[in-house]
Amino acid sequence: MSTPVSSSDAPRLLAELIAGRFPDERGRFGPFGGRYVPETLIPALERLERGVREHLHASDFQQEFKQQLTSWVGRPTALTFAARLSEQWGAKVWLKREDLAHTGAHKINNAIGQALLARRLGAKRIVAETGAGQHGVASAAACARLGLPCTVYMGDIDMERQAPNVGRMRLLGAQVVPVTSGDRTLRAAIDEAMRDWVSDPTDTYYLLGSAVGPHPYPYLVRELQAVIGREARAQILAANAALPDVLIACVGGGSNSIGAFHAFIADAAVRIIGIEAGGRGAGLGDNAATVAHGSPGVLHGTYSMLLQNEDGQIQETHSVSAGLDYPGVGPEHALLAAVGRVSYQTASDDEALAGVRALSECEGILPALESAHALAGAQRYARLNPGSSILVCLSGRGDKDMPTLQQTLLKSERS
Repeated sequence: MSTPVSSSDAPRLLAELIAGRFPDERGRFGPFGGRYVPETLIPALERLERGVREHLHASDFQQEFKQQLTSWVGRPTALTFAARLSEQWGAKVWLKREDLAHTGAHKINNAIGQALLARRLGAKRIVAETGAGQHGVASAAACARLGLPCTVYMGDIDMERQAPNVGRMRLLGAQVVPVTSGDRTLRAAIDEAMRDWVSDPTDTYYLLGSAVGPHPYPYLVRELQAVIGREARAQILAANAALPDVLIACVGGGSNSIGAFHAFIADAAVRIIGIEAGGRGAGLGDNAATVAHGSPGVLHGTYSMLLQNEDGQIQETHSVSAGLDYPGVGPEHALLAAVGRVSYQTASDDEALAGVRALSECEGILPALESAHALAGAQRYARLNPGSSILVCLSGRGDKDMPTLQQTLLKSERS
């Protein structure tokens, strides 16, 4: 008879599985993940997978990656104790400051890592997608750094609400292509970037921005973003002499969150919460809360949780934050939700906007609307658990969101 696994051992065993076995040889995280793509893309993905196995953890690649992270990206990013916010909320709130990374968000960790890999694989050009614009800016900056031509696909709805980032991408030398088909947001941008890649899979490298898509992208993005959690874990132990009671991050596709969560999965005493975009309600089309309101299916080459109707048709989503406005989630998040290691909750548009105001007025830090969802979740946790220690991944800064904030928070002040 096998010995039952105690609840305290379960997180450690899960961490060992994810680090050592998942994804498996088929690119699956348990039942999720895999590779569901047109036959024309299989050679490119197999080539990428071979490149990941050969280069990603090689000492010379890791040395080059670390050098770019420290001398150009600005790592390690700070861990900030939010003293006034903590006093207001009745809990100890710590912020992992990815907003201080070069280009203003966590996206640069993945972009420079994949651009280095693309160069080693002999790619002649880079294509990328973007929603909030932060991955597009990061891709443009990384390509400029390494001398690679860059084309970024962006839904025209997102181009309008993220106009500052469109200008930044163009100043960095990237071609920004508006996408007017489909939902005209992140989902459609990914579709167009993949079509471009299919047309020239040998000389073109698709620099995917989140922990989604066909294998090996979810694994590759996680490994490049895991620096967030490794740094944060060491920093809070040094500053607080203890791990936090809870770690909270926003979840769209899931790259900042999986990067933050990964180092803490084995810590049974640390609760982990992902905050999805609750938008304006629970109905299909009113939110982008994939784990909370979705069901399993295939999108953009991977099997995961999706927002779809009874016929399996992917539904349009809504969020005040362009970066969370996506109808799927990374397959590793789907696994973590299924086994219960991570709790996935939602925050509404209004709660996120309140999070922007709270952090701005209490700490002098303007967070991205995406990050503000994590702040909303942190405030809720603090209210229910007074005196607790809360670590929030502040995934990006809010300069890019000023057009939206002008139409919401600041407009309400003027009226």
